[in-house]
Amino acid sequence: MSGLTRLLRPLAGLAAIAALLALSAAGCDSAPPADSSDSPPPMVSLIHQDQGADLLQLPRGGVPGMTETTLAAVDLPGVLETTGQITFDDRRVANIISRVTGRIEEVRVSQWDNVQRGQPILTLYSPDFMTAEAEYLQAKAAGPALAPGGADSDQFARSMLEAARRKLDLLGISPAQIESIWTAAPSFVMRAPISGTIVQNQALRGSAVNPGDVLYSVGTLDDVWVVADIYEDELARVRVGQQLEAVATAYPSETFYGTIARISPGVDPNTHTIQIRCEVKNPGLKLKPQMLAVVKILVQPGHALVVPVDALVFETDAYMAYVDTGNGRIEQRKVAIASWNQPGFARVVSGLTAGDRVITGESLQVDQLWNRAHGAKS
Repeated sequence: MSGLTRLLRPLAGLAAIAALLALSAAGCDSAPPADSSDSPPPMVSLIHQDQGADLLQLPRGGVPGMTETTLAAVDLPGVLETTGQITFDDRRVANIISRVTGRIEEVRVSQWDNVQRGQPILTLYSPDFMTAEAEYLQAKAAGPALAPGGADSDQFARSMLEAARRKLDLLGISPAQIESIWTAAPSFVMRAPISGTIVQNQALRGSAVNPGDVLYSVGTLDDVWVVADIYEDELARVRVGQQLEAVATAYPSETFYGTIARISPGVDPNTHTIQIRCEVKNPGLKLKPQMLAVVKILVQPGHALVVPVDALVFETDAYMAYVDTGNGRIEQRKVAIASWNQPGFARVVSGLTAGDRVITGESLQVDQLWNRAHGAKS
């Protein structure tokens, strides 16, 4: 081996080492491979329809992890159950009002007292009573004196007496009380117009009253109302006259029976519910106003639509669901829901129909894509 060859061999070894060091340095400075989790969101677009709702166009392949569920109706039993609140039957409530200007002299009953029809409840002082009674007594006494004057005088006397009676009637004095008037007095005893319970008391001894002031409210509890709510899609299953059972929370082992008396003509737009008024028998007067009760109505079997809660996204003040209309196009629907007896599901009141394919898996990501597409549109 020549001397030149021996000289170049160690230089070649040094060059190879230098090359390896350069490659190592280059590897340290290069960026790491891209993480698939940091990949940009799918490119989507918004399709505007002149005769329909906007649609979200997903890219080919859709959204990773997105799943769908096809909605189907489930059977409902032949008993419709709801909750309601007990109230007075307003046809069985009477307000006792003052018909004169005066002062309360004596109060004989208090709130929640039971009274009988015709029972004295209050003594009211007013000069109006004395004036009306005096006119009545004068007209009554003038009749015989005018009678000898002939038919015209007799007719005049009768009309005066009738006008005096009418005035006393307008002051709230009953025919029996009118017949018992023998002398004019400024004090008048007011009596209960119906039998029942004093549910409101505004009468205070010594207080002044004016015409139209409510002094008492008397209500009966023999029959009560239970006002309950049913969902809009249950309306076809109920009718006036339908038999029902009510169980109050205060008496869980006792059943009260009644019928549907009225169905509200209006629908609550926020809850999509309709009120029904149930007339319930109340033996023993156990049911009290403002109590809660569970109402069970015998109805024809029906159907309900339920949706997985994973498909629902809450937006500001309403629930939204996303429906696959085909070809990767998604429609946003506003959904009204109600409680359901199966965990993980909600009852659909409006917004979806049987057969709709709703997005369940990755519904939140679809919601974000929808909002991003709408933001780009605006």
